[in-house]
Amino acid sequence: MKTDNIIIAHPQTSEQLDVMKAFMKALKIKFEISKQSPYNSDFVDKIEKSKQEFENNDFKRVEKNELHNFLGLD
Repeated sequence: MKTDNIIIAHPQTSEQLDVMKAFMKALKIKFEISKQSPYNSDFVDKIEKSKQEFENNDFKRVEKNELHNFLGLD
């Protein structure tokens, strides 16, 4: 029986990748390996930087009633 399901895995090590490839081959499951990230690298860098700034308490808290002023919309 054929299925239209797609499984996306993110192995963290080359050993994990090797095991996954062996498993798929053993079960005769078609698979492909893509080295491309589904995300733009600049976007990922900005998100990682933002997470690091948050962890370092390097951010500005804006209250809801100050949002228009903060964004320059007043």
